[in-house]
Amino acid sequence: MPVNADKPHLWKPDIAQSVDFYNSWFMQFAPQAYRDTRIATTISVESALARTANLTNITPAVLRQHPSVLPILRMATAPPIARDRLIGLAGVPPNLVKNMEEKQRIPPRMSSTLVDAELHKISQIIARLADKDIFSWLDTGQEPTDTQVHRAATIVADRLCGALADPIVRNAQERRQLATIRQWLEQHGYSYIRGGAGLSFQTMQPGTFSFRLNIPVSLQGGIKQVNIPIDTVIKPLQSSPSDLPLLIEAKSAGDYTNPNKRRKEEAIKVAQLRLNYGNNIRFILFLCGYFDSGYLGYEAAEGIDWVWEHRIDDLALFGV
Repeated sequence: MPVNADKPHLWKPDIAQSVDFYNSWFMQFAPQAYRDTRIATTISVESALARTANLTNITPAVLRQHPSVLPILRMATAPPIARDRLIGLAGVPPNLVKNMEEKQRIPPRMSSTLVDAELHKISQIIARLADKDIFSWLDTGQEPTDTQVHRAATIVADRLCGALADPIVRNAQERRQLATIRQWLEQHGYSYIRGGAGLSFQTMQPGTFSFRLNIPVSLQGGIKQVNIPIDTVIKPLQSSPSDLPLLIEAKSAGDYTNPNKRRKEEAIKVAQLRLNYGNNIRFILFLCGYFDSGYLGYEAAEGIDWVWEHRIDDLALFGV
């Protein structure tokens, strides 16, 4: 039987409590999460500046040896330029830039001669657009002081963190949600097991749980197999070895827009799981923040139930 999905008369008060819960967390912890990330990012920027001789030596050799500096260099220009804008301005293959930024590497199949030619284009764009108000020594030709370099690195770090503000908050919130689930489960007699290549959700023992476990599913009539990542997998204490665990997707939102844009994702995930493991597979959401009646109604219509974080004891109603 559903726990919350079939009780629309409770949705509005729960939505209000969830919004208050999220806002309280955000005001107390999000600024610190942002500051911590900014400090770490400033150190990364200072390292990138050292590798490029404080932007006076942006060469193909440097970019080849340290491809991870590219996102930092994009934020060191005036105006800061997005990844696709750099690709367009420099006229370089998107695959090169994406490899450098996402995998911190040069595409392994690209010829060395071509790599040097394309990296030269990138270095020219960065050098031409470098923000000389921040990096004033580029005009004066004087050696910058440590204070000047640190100040410039902080500004670039702020730009990077500004572009990543939402992911920073989202990641901090996700860590907190999983920590909350873990604390509740351990207080109720469950044992955490670390995920890995040898752990299968179908062979978990009663009374155990794991985080970020991949569940294999077959698509296209069995032609293609992919892994569906699940935030929390719980094998209830009173379950039999043949019972499937409870699957939980932790979700938080700081506004009403994004959840409604992405609400189909859970429905697609559940449909794939049911197709592979049958309708008895149990998949629920762990919600905190801005999830309105439209979102909840859509998920309920897809047969997806949920637990509100401010009422985490509802987990017991799912047999946990």
